[in-house]
Amino acid sequence: MSTEILINASSHEARAAVVDNGVLQELFLERASRRGLISNIYKGRVSRVLPGMQAAFVEIGLERTAFLHASDIVDPRHADTGIEPPRTDNIRALVAEGNEILVQVVKDPLGTKGARLTTYVTLPSRYLVYMPQGSGIGVSARIENEAERERLRSAVQDGLQAGEHAGFIVRTAAEDAPAEALRADMQFLRKLWLVVRERGLRTRAGELVHADLPLHLRVLRDLLRPDVERVLVDQAAAHRDMQEFASTFMPDALPRIELYREPRPIFELHHVEEEIQKALERKVPLKSGGHLVIDQTEAMTTIDVNTGAFVGHRNLEETIFRTNLEAAVAIARQLRLRNLGGIIIIDFIDMEEAEHRRQVLQALEKALRDDHVKSSISSVSPLGLVEMTRKRTRESLEHWLCEPCPTCEGRGFVKTAETVCYEVFREIVRQARQFECQQLMVLAHQDVIERLLDEESAALGELELVVGKPIRLQTEALYTVDQYDVVLM
Repeated sequence: MSTEILINASSHEARAAVVDNGVLQELFLERASRRGLISNIYKGRVSRVLPGMQAAFVEIGLERTAFLHASDIVDPRHADTGIEPPRTDNIRALVAEGNEILVQVVKDPLGTKGARLTTYVTLPSRYLVYMPQGSGIGVSARIENEAERERLRSAVQDGLQAGEHAGFIVRTAAEDAPAEALRADMQFLRKLWLVVRERGLRTRAGELVHADLPLHLRVLRDLLRPDVERVLVDQAAAHRDMQEFASTFMPDALPRIELYREPRPIFELHHVEEEIQKALERKVPLKSGGHLVIDQTEAMTTIDVNTGAFVGHRNLEETIFRTNLEAAVAIARQLRLRNLGGIIIIDFIDMEEAEHRRQVLQALEKALRDDHVKSSISSVSPLGLVEMTRKRTRESLEHWLCEPCPTCEGRGFVKTAETVCYEVFREIVRQARQFECQQLMVLAHQDVIERLLDEESAALGELELVVGKPIRLQTEALYTVDQYDVVLM
């Protein structure tokens, strides 16, 4: 598989696209006006403790207070000992109002909800994740070779200092990495933690202590796997930063980081810009002629699979099976590309054969293996629905790039001109009965006025006889279809 990473950088926005064999798989966005907060470390002040929810609200200098659950708080008795005491169910034993604590953001503010916090700080490097308040050594599940897993675990174990009470997670990028590189990362992370902890003591509550890397450097740290052929970046300053970062932490990657100099915009390569626009649409066409319909709501995301124009070559069951198999792969890609999280309900086309259902579910699980965001799939429900969850850490692509339509206010529909005409008739009757006037004037959208003068002209004439007053019509260019006024004159 040929994989490329394209980075479009500017002073106001940075975008990174992961492209496999010419097909856009993932998109990452960062804007100067609203940089993501995940992994940022703050000095927070506890503003409220809620024993009923076993949680606390913490001021970290953002518009909304952040949320900290009891399960995400390091027990003070555990600090610097490496021994985890029995968990307490009383959050008041862990924090109190007015306490100043070092916290890390694990989930960006979403919608009306504030950021989610933890006091279990983690610091990532190229090969490792350091857990100063943690313990043990873990290895990424994506490293499947058992001998390699054991080698990596032993290398980190040998790099531990005497009496060190901390934990490490070996990242996927560490596969085949030399032991010296792992120990160098361990040393770097220990020094970084000392700096963060010292800065945390000096920083005032509500201020940032340590920010994560900007997008173009995070891409190198987190996404530059051995199978990535090249990284193209279209800004000279970002290219210099990436080369300096790579020379320090991943010198073997330097030849793959290239400055894009062509006049054609970088995101027009592989039709990335076009694919981003398609990712904002409800309907996703499949090559077979079928299609997906994706609806994102606050509670969940629903995905409906339809055969569309695909009629198959054998029989209906075979047609349905082939469409569902193709849809399973497309759904996994759309989840990554749109960054959809939370509860996801997939309505595959009903299949009669149990073996077909099993294979479709297996295809979905296989397609999700390359997803760096954790997901969990349940079996097919009695109604034929696949229920799954995908960890939600940042806003979806739609929420990042769009806002609710001011006309329909996010409902996705507006009243028809016919419906509005009948509402106007009822309002005319109500006003004519309540108030004295010489005539009435209707102010409405052009479509409504045209319908009143055409299809509803007879009904409008009858209404004038009923109320005994002349009715004038006036088009208002700034009104939406379902907006109108009845004015007494």
